[in-house]
Amino acid sequence: MRRRGWIRSALVGVTAVTLLTACSGQPDNSSNATREPAAPAVAPTAAGTPAGEVSASAPISLLLDEPTTGVLAAVVDSGTTLHLIDKGVTRSVALPGKAAALVAGKPGEVLIAVPGKIVRVDVASGALTTVSVEGDLHSVAVNADGSLVAGLADGRVLLLDADGAVRHTITGLSAADAIDARDGSVVVLDRRQSAIVQLDGTAKLGLALRAGDGAAMMIGDHFGRRLVTDTDGAELLVYTADPLVLHQRFPVGSSPYALAYDQRSETVWVTLTGSNEVVGYELSTGIPVEVGRYPTVRQPNSATVDARTGDLFVGSATGDGLQRIGADQRKRGQ
Repeated sequence: MRRRGWIRSALVGVTAVTLLTACSGQPDNSSNATREPAAPAVAPTAAGTPAGEVSASAPISLLLDEPTTGVLAAVVDSGTTLHLIDKGVTRSVALPGKAAALVAGKPGEVLIAVPGKIVRVDVASGALTTVSVEGDLHSVAVNADGSLVAGLADGRVLLLDADGAVRHTITGLSAADAIDARDGSVVVLDRRQSAIVQLDGTAKLGLALRAGDGAAMMIGDHFGRRLVTDTDGAELLVYTADPLVLHQRFPVGSSPYALAYDQRSETVWVTLTGSNEVVGYELSTGIPVEVGRYPTVRQPNSATVDARTGDLFVGSATGDGLQRIGADQRKRGQ
């Protein structure tokens, strides 16, 4: 169902650049106007039966399907344990700290940000290697050349060689909570300013845009778009980079939080923690079309899509299970 409220917002983007230019080039973040980071709503008790299949799980804080192997990585136990789930078999891996981010690395690998370290995990063997980073790591991403980008709680962004040697340190943000690096463009989400910023080459922050009333999550897709949940504003925001422009914003429901993207169907899935739902929007035409809405496990704070099958997974942060909504099940429901 197509909804009202979609805005093509080049003008909004220009205004936001004006508002944030001062913080994109300053050497520190002492004068930044900040807010408490947006957080998911405390979900009510699930009123209906979750769609698809639900398997038992400890509370899940982060969830990612490794795209080349299909191994499902889930961070549990308040962020200190990684579960690697492959063909129904789960391997538990102890982490050297509380995980703040879980992202894809090189093929067959996931990267996890913990305080003071980037953890590289081989999903086939469960073997860990670490890259030391000075500071409270909030986010990490890998560039096409294997170099790394690390975001810290104090707003610093570090550009690193693959072995962890620091190439550049960029300051000016209040926090670097999520990073997406693709197509030669690095974009950073700062929750404390509810803003996203594109790096200008390797030396400084570039264009910055306001990201709604309280942005929480950001992912990228294979078209180079950056998709952001404005949790406090109840909207989905869609940006492009080079230059950074807010193209679309759309009301999606109560406390949107986690994001997952299915490139096979060009659908972005958004969890709604205020109503225990997950909603899909097809973006192939540039105008969002709702293609599915399903009841989830309670407190759906994480989601991912199996790139090979299109199956959608949703994780409960309250221990109510790991939910799988198969691509075939979604087609039958249309």
